[in-house]
Amino acid sequence: MAALLALLTAASAQAHSGSSTPPPPGIQIPSLTHGQMAVIARYRGDILDLARRQTVTDPTFRRLYNHGNLQYTYCLWGLMPGSLGDEESPFNECSHGYLATAKALLTYMATMPSAERDARALISDIDADMVRSGASWILCQFSGESFSTGAVVEPRWRDMFFHLPSLAALLAVTAVLIAGGWSIFGAPRSRAA
Repeated sequence: MAALLALLTAASAQAHSGSSTPPPPGIQIPSLTHGQMAVIARYRGDILDLARRQTVTDPTFRRLYNHGNLQYTYCLWGLMPGSLGDEESPFNECSHGYLATAKALLTYMATMPSAERDARALISDIDADMVRSGASWILCQFSGESFSTGAVVEPRWRDMFFHLPSLAALLAVTAVLIAGGWSIFGAPRSRAA
């Protein structure tokens, strides 16, 4: 538990701080609004399924695909409460990152001969869903932020202690790990004299 707390307090600086500095080198990924993020989250599985079916790929495709998966892992696989809907969540910015990458991957697949038809059909479905939900009108502080495959957006680890749902999830996981360790290894046994 002490190691986990030390890791959280010693976390590195943010890759994207929301400042006006240019994005790092790599494939530039356009921002997406908070509302678009919610819609893309519903279709992320379909986007990745289409990407996995591609047998002829290129470096741009692979960079987008790998960056999205890496970014998703940094966001703890989208499992933290409020990572999509709560702007105050320390995981909201990194969720913008992996979902913007999923959208960029789908847009890129629409230019690939082997995926073009399926990608355009999926884009049409997503677009219709975004119009129905008014997704482009729902903004948050990260809605205008662009991303790049040259940097991974880390969660704001220090803010976890001030975001009650994230802190509760962290404490629950810690308690489960301790209970699991206790049940596996049991209480220390004293040696018979």
